[in-house]
Amino acid sequence: MTQLRSHPRLVRKLQEALGDQLCVALDDNSVVEIMLNPDGKLFIERLGHGVAPAGEMSSAAAEMVIGTVAHALQSQVDNDQPIISGELPIGGHRFEGLLPPVVAKPAFTIRRRASRLVPLDDYVRTGVMTEIQAATISSAIGSRLNIIISGGTGSGKTTLANAVINAIIESAPEDRLVILEDTAEIQCGAENAVLLHTSDAVDMARLLKSTMRLRPDRIVVGEVRDGAALTLLKAWNTGHPGGVATIHSNTATSALRRLEQLTAEVSQQPMHEVIGEAVDLIISIERTPRGRRVRDVIHIERFAGGQYEIHSDQPTEEQEARNVA
Repeated sequence: MTQLRSHPRLVRKLQEALGDQLCVALDDNSVVEIMLNPDGKLFIERLGHGVAPAGEMSSAAAEMVIGTVAHALQSQVDNDQPIISGELPIGGHRFEGLLPPVVAKPAFTIRRRASRLVPLDDYVRTGVMTEIQAATISSAIGSRLNIIISGGTGSGKTTLANAVINAIIESAPEDRLVILEDTAEIQCGAENAVLLHTSDAVDMARLLKSTMRLRPDRIVVGEVRDGAALTLLKAWNTGHPGGVATIHSNTATSALRRLEQLTAEVSQQPMHEVIGEAVDLIISIERTPRGRRVRDVIHIERFAGGQYEIHSDQPTEEQEARNVA
């Protein structure tokens, strides 16, 4: 990701292209995502309300938005490079823009950066997680366990990660946190913290190697998505417990399989033992028609006898299904 240019002229140009409605939406704390489809239809997702139509945008305006974002990112987007990814110069929100030929007409999504920190107590109060799940997570934080947060797109992984990090800071305010991300989404109020971001020239694996020389007490990765997973797990295993990372996976147990796939990208084998040693707790969060909820929380003891030794303070849905069968 190239460095942003937030020149006032570019910001004004982007605001004009987006229009008043989308600019207001970007200032709305309840907005999760703004989506423009190739047919020109706009949709906005809001917390507690789901996705709803939000009018239309012309192809010319959409192309102007995408081009302006590319300019702000010191990049270019055209027929040969029809995809642009990065942070908006307004608010640092995550942007993904596409032009023909990969789409029929210009399309984009804006994932709004969370502006409100949701504490773990609020997750219990609103029914997103149970008191037992919250207690398990709090105990893991106090015991300096390594935590993986899994979920699908839009499930609330990053928001939950922010809540966990906030609880870490409250539990161990003296700890030094090193946080690595592709796109700035993690909120960290720690007094002693270093925030690192990937770039076109520096990938996550390279950042993780540098992290080991920055004297971290805890290592946090915004999202594990490639072979850098193995570097992270090795770092957690070598005197840096109490880390947090998110991973794209629908269930807690499938997060283990996803980690196997990612580590195999660089090791040509799934590294079961390394995963079993490094990962202590997996929290799975999902988006349902009634809102987000923590699906299950499982402890990983180790990998032995050809399988992971797993236990949960509550039965997972997969365990309950087997019991019923």
